[in-house]
Amino acid sequence: MDLGIAGRVALVTGSHRGTGSAIAASLAAEGARVLVHGFEPGQPDAVVEAIVSRGGSARGIVGDLSSDVGAAALLEAAGDLDIVVCNYGVAQGGRWSNVSTDAWVDAYDRNVLTAVRVAAGAAPALVERGWGRIVLLGTVGTVRPAAVRPQYYGSKAALPALTVSLAKELAGSGVTVNLVSPGLIATQEVLDRLADRLVAEVFPGMSGRIALPSEVADLVTYVCSEQAGAITGSNFRIDGGSTDVVQP
Repeated sequence: MDLGIAGRVALVTGSHRGTGSAIAASLAAEGARVLVHGFEPGQPDAVVEAIVSRGGSARGIVGDLSSDVGAAALLEAAGDLDIVVCNYGVAQGGRWSNVSTDAWVDAYDRNVLTAVRVAAGAAPALVERGWGRIVLLGTVGTVRPAAVRPQYYGSKAALPALTVSLAKELAGSGVTVNLVSPGLIATQEVLDRLADRLVAEVFPGMSGRIALPSEVADLVTYVCSEQAGAITGSNFRIDGGSTDVVQP
C-alpha cells in the first residue's frame, strides 16, 4: 500500500535511539524525508547512516527540548515540516515512597512539556499549509499503571487529554493529531530481562506477545499516512492484548 507520504518532511523527536529510531526508519522506508533528532552533536549519526544505507532520506538535527527557546530553535532548524512525531520521553524509576517533588516535576517536563513545545510550535505552519500529521507517543500505562514509576505514568496520563484537545483546536485544518500508546516493546533491554522465561513470568498480567519496535513504528507511520486523514483525536494501543480495560 502506498501511504502517500513520499517526499513529506518528518521530524521524530528522540529518534537517535530506541523506538524513535525505528519510527524514523519506517517513515523513511515510505519515502519521507526524516529528521533524526538527538540532544547532542553526533547522537543522530548512526541512525541517519543506517537509513541512508537502505536508500532512505535522513539528516540529523540537534536540539534541547527542555526549554521553549530550545524547542523553538529546533523547529527553526527543521524548516518546513509535514509530519511531527513527539516520541521523546523518559521512564524514570522510583516508588511512591522515594520519588521527590522535583522528580515529579522533571517527569512532567520530559514526558509532557517536551511534546507540547514541539507540537504547539509546529502546528501553526502545518495549518497554514493545510496538511499535517502530529503524533504523540504515550503508553498503555495510562490505563494500566504499575506501582513503580508513578511519576512516569502520572505524566504520560496527560497525553490522551492533550491529544483530543489539540485535535479539536486544529479540526478542519487538514492537520490530524493522534496518540500511539505502546505496551511492552521488545527492545534489547526487555529481551535481556526475559532471557528464556515466559513473558507472564516476568511481567504478570501480560498476555499475547511483546510488540517489536518495528511494529510500533509501522503503526505510527500509518497514522501519518494520507489514508489516515479522517482519523484524529484517537489513542491507538499496541500492547499484545495486555490492557484489561474496556473503552468505548
